[in-house]
Amino acid sequence: MNALAATNRNFRLASKLLGIDSKLAKSLLIPFREVKVECTIPKDDGSLATFVGFRVQHDNSRGPMKGGIRYHPQVETDEVNALAQLMTWKAAVANIPYGGAKGGIGCDPSQLTLSELERLTRVFTQKIHDLIGIQIDVPAPDMGTGPQTMAWILDEYSKFHGHSPAIVTGKPIDLGGSLGRDAATGRGVLFATEALLNEYGKSVSGQRFVIQGFGNVGSWAAKLISEKGGKVVAVSDITGAIKNSQGLDIPSLLKHCKEHRGVRGFEGAEPVDSQSILLQDCDVLIPAALGGVINKENAKDIRAKFIVEAANHPTDPEADEILKKKGVVILPDILANSGGVTVSYFEWVQNIQGFMWDEEKVNKELKTYMSKGFKDVKETCKSHDCDLRMGAFTLAVNRVARATLLRGWEA
Repeated sequence: MNALAATNRNFRLASKLLGIDSKLAKSLLIPFREVKVECTIPKDDGSLATFVGFRVQHDNSRGPMKGGIRYHPQVETDEVNALAQLMTWKAAVANIPYGGAKGGIGCDPSQLTLSELERLTRVFTQKIHDLIGIQIDVPAPDMGTGPQTMAWILDEYSKFHGHSPAIVTGKPIDLGGSLGRDAATGRGVLFATEALLNEYGKSVSGQRFVIQGFGNVGSWAAKLISEKGGKVVAVSDITGAIKNSQGLDIPSLLKHCKEHRGVRGFEGAEPVDSQSILLQDCDVLIPAALGGVINKENAKDIRAKFIVEAANHPTDPEADEILKKKGVVILPDILANSGGVTVSYFEWVQNIQGFMWDEEKVNKELKTYMSKGFKDVKETCKSHDCDLRMGAFTLAVNRVARATLLRGWEA
């Protein structure tokens, strides 16, 4: 089941639990706007290249729409739609005043020079500048993009609308980015994991963790978990997978990854098959890479007691059912990885106020939001007798439905 089908399925189940009528449910599911644009740029060799860009704006009942822009060869409409919808539910679970959006350009950024990427970003911004805005739709970085991409969007947008630092989040600090934003999703994963383990009378300290994906989110999660006394026993990235049953030396591994661009070859561990990383013996499994990695084929062999979804849609619905029967507790993506959008919200607030927070305040506020989000989901689970995934979706759908009805937007 692809990400869009799985997200729609979770929405329908949550709507049924809430007793939402079919007309309102349909209006909540349909995107507010879908945009597809052609972006033609001159390449460095003088030839012309054309790329297709997307922006899907899902819902704005609770506030401006919010979501990343990804540069990847496989960017396509269904995926962008699913991720835009997920952003709506993620913002609602975190109880921040945003709706969901998502965008992207079908390209391979590794095959483009820095100047070509800049031209592509500026052309894309020119095509969508009148559809985004500080109180309309606020983009952010995603796969294949980063602070520099946001800086180009900010500059290009400001040519049309005047100085507008709040138009994007995830910017460089020098242009109004927030302290703590780089670590935000990984730190949010830590706070969510702490809340989950506390519910079962456990703490991060002494637990064994496996992290699939050692990019920005996975590496920050590993660093912060190890600082709290957690034992990271295995990790993987695109270069390979490694394990050490006594616990990896995370500071040394981070240094190795910086020097060698991946975990492969790290001397303090033994290599393992990348396909087996999800099946390693551990207390907490953190998928922090691609979607759909936990499926009906491998779910029966997973040995973790808890799964914390740092990636978007890493667990297929069929795998969900198998794991539930095994007693595995899953903390869903729309709660577990909401630290990024939460600190993006803090950045937007700071830009609008023209007053920057110190990092201690950012991290303190993030912990408050993540802890409250978990508490709200648990209360919803009790009210509707459901698991954490359905509790999170039910909480989110209920908040968006109430805002829609209060605005008088029902179909």
